[in-house]
Formats: sequence, C-alpha cells, structure tokens
Amino acid sequence: MSTDHTIFEEELLPHINALKTFAFHLTYDEDDANDLVQETYMKAHRFIDRYIQGTNAKAWLFKILKNAYINHYRKRSKQPTRVDFEDVVNYHDSDDTLGQGYMDLREELFSSMMGDEVTTAINALPIDFRTVVLLCDIEGFTYEEISKIIDVPIGTVRSRLFRARNMLKEKLKNYAEHLGYKDKRKQNKSDTDSKAGEEE
Repeated sequence: MSTDHTIFEEELLPHINALKTFAFHLTYDEDDANDLVQETYMKAHRFIDRYIQGTNAKAWLFKILKNAYINHYRKRSKQPTRVDFEDVVNYHDSDDTLGQGYMDLREELFSSMMGDEVTTAINALPIDFRTVVLLCDIEGFTYEEISKIIDVPIGTVRSRLFRARNMLKEKLKNYAEHLGYKDKRKQNKSDTDSKAGEEE
C-alpha cells in the first residue's frame, strides 16, 4: 500500500460526509453535490503531493470543493453575485463587536433548532454569506481557516459572518420566538437601560 493511498484513505476520505453537506448547501441538488464531492476527491488525489500529511485535511478539501464550485457551478447558477457591502460593515470587524451579547448560532440555534426553517433560512442567504455561516457555525472552522478556504481577508470573514447572522436572526425571528427563544441583545440592552435609570 502506497503512502499516498494511506494518506487518502486515512486523512481525506473521513471528511466525505461533511463535504457532501457543504456541497448540497451550495448547489441545492443532490446529484450536483455528489458530482462536486467526486470532483473534489479526484483533484485531491491528483494533487496529493501538495498535501502535507498531518495538517488540516478538512480545510484543504473544503478549499478544493469551494474552487470547484466556483469554476463549474456558480457561472450557471442564479445565485446572487459577490457581495459588495464589506466597506459598509467594516466597523463590525472587531471580536468584541461580534461576541458581546450575541446569540451564538452553534449554542442557541443549531444545537436544538436545526429544522426545515433553519435550513431554508440558511439556503436563502446570498452565497458569500451562506458559505461563511456553513464553514463557521456548522463545520467549526476558525476565521483563519475560513480566510484561507475562501481566499478573503479575516476582516472580510468577520464582517460577512456578522451580517449573515443578522440576516438569519431576522429570517428566524418568528420561528425562534415560537420555540421560546429570546433576543439576548435586546434583553441585555433593556437591563443596561434599567440599571442606568436606577443610577440616575
């Protein structure tokens, strides 16, 4: 058994289910998703000499899949073109802005609410926003890894993620309220305002 074959079997193939999920959310079609995953593994096998054993195989595969999608699917897709509001939301780029009082999707949403409504809401996002949500909140990639996968600066990853989460929050507001979830940001703001009033 060759070293390359061992690497392929032990480090690359175990990520096939995650790749299928990501591909389906990009293409909305099971056959296209399977074709995309197959192409990803064909390219990974062809360029396995570029993969460094023991490194982040999942991120490497996701990058190949993302590039394959852009090359073969996005051109004939009716999805919106690349977003252009990074300049508008650059002030959201700090970690503090993203983290304080925000309803974390993995903790509050995807852990217990991953139903049809959530899937539909994610799929309705523009492709650039949908991609960062899938990579971060579903697959658990870091900002640095996502930056390398989609070839944009970390600040752009942060701003897209912030915007995407807000889009999802608006889309899922009624659904979340029906299940008893509350907007923590509004609650925190109300608590702060109340304390300020008491101090006066």
